[in-house]
Amino acid sequence: MFIPLYDTNRLRHIRLQYVTIGLIVANALVFLATTLGGENFTNAAVLGLGFIPSVVHDKVELSPEFIVIPESLSYITYSFLHADIFHLGGNMLFLWVFGDNVEDALGHLRYLIFYLACAVAGAFFQGLVAWDSQVPLIGASGAIAGVVAAYLILYPRVKVWVLAFARIPLRIPAFIPLILWILFQIVMFAAGGENQISWSCHIGGIIAGSILVLVLRRRGVPLLAGADGEPDPTPNVQQAPVPTEPAANGTASTQPASQWGRGAASSRD
Repeated sequence: MFIPLYDTNRLRHIRLQYVTIGLIVANALVFLATTLGGENFTNAAVLGLGFIPSVVHDKVELSPEFIVIPESLSYITYSFLHADIFHLGGNMLFLWVFGDNVEDALGHLRYLIFYLACAVAGAFFQGLVAWDSQVPLIGASGAIAGVVAAYLILYPRVKVWVLAFARIPLRIPAFIPLILWILFQIVMFAAGGENQISWSCHIGGIIAGSILVLVLRRRGVPLLAGADGEPDPTPNVQQAPVPTEPAANGTASTQPASQWGRGAASSRD
């Protein structure tokens, strides 16, 4: 549908989005390790670290050679595994463009908790929808969906550069591509589209991100910020001075006449 490239949203509370950078590095290192390990190692990692609903729900026993962590930890570990470079690159691009400002709005620690909680929510919802599935769930898209939902709630009118249909560069308010992206996930989930993509995981992340951003954001960080990422300016009504009768000493005095004063409310694009 679209590829995000860049947003015009500066950081206000942090100097560097090191949690976002750390998550990108961690995902890249895990992908590199599984790729260099060969096909057998990759398959073992997917079975041992991926989220398998039937295994987590004790419907199926995983072969002992693939058991490397407690099953409950797969609610998180699955989100650091990716099928190929395009799977990894797409998720990390969304995280790079939108994650820094969500981290800025939440703070480093709460952002990390937010990200992991969205990943857990994605796996949880996938488990509810496909309770007995033996197909491993992998990828950071549940967490990324939460980041996208949070960004939409925090900065809907910030301008972003996107490639529409992967070829047309556009600079548009964030709410346009992000709402379309979320609606696409909902439609595909309802229609049961493409078995290789876990739409239910995306929906779980979107729900969690929409709720958690309201709870975890810094005090004073506004919702639905204006086009430059700041809250909409309050109209600045300036009262015009109205001259009165000359004072006894021959000088003129002024007093505000609020019933006549008109001010100009400015808005920034």
